[in-house]
Amino acid sequence: MWYFLIKQNALEQAQYKQLQKRASLTEVEIFSEPYENWYVFSVEKEQYATFMDYLDKDGIAYDLSSDRPSRDELLDSMR
Repeated sequence: MWYFLIKQNALEQAQYKQLQKRASLTEVEIFSEPYENWYVFSVEKEQYATFMDYLDKDGIAYDLSSDRPSRDELLDSMR
């Protein structure tokens, strides 16, 4: 499983819906200001290349992880 991490404000609604269809699971990590909310898209390894191609084609910035980051790890990355 691969985890694509995308800041919530980086996506338009149509892009978000397309990514939801392509991912196995979509989660939202909600943080209080001044931190940003994150989408976590879980993608099976067979769909990894297709998912990444879609992001790259649309110029969507993302972080990639082979392990699901914890909420604390996401928060630490924003500090």
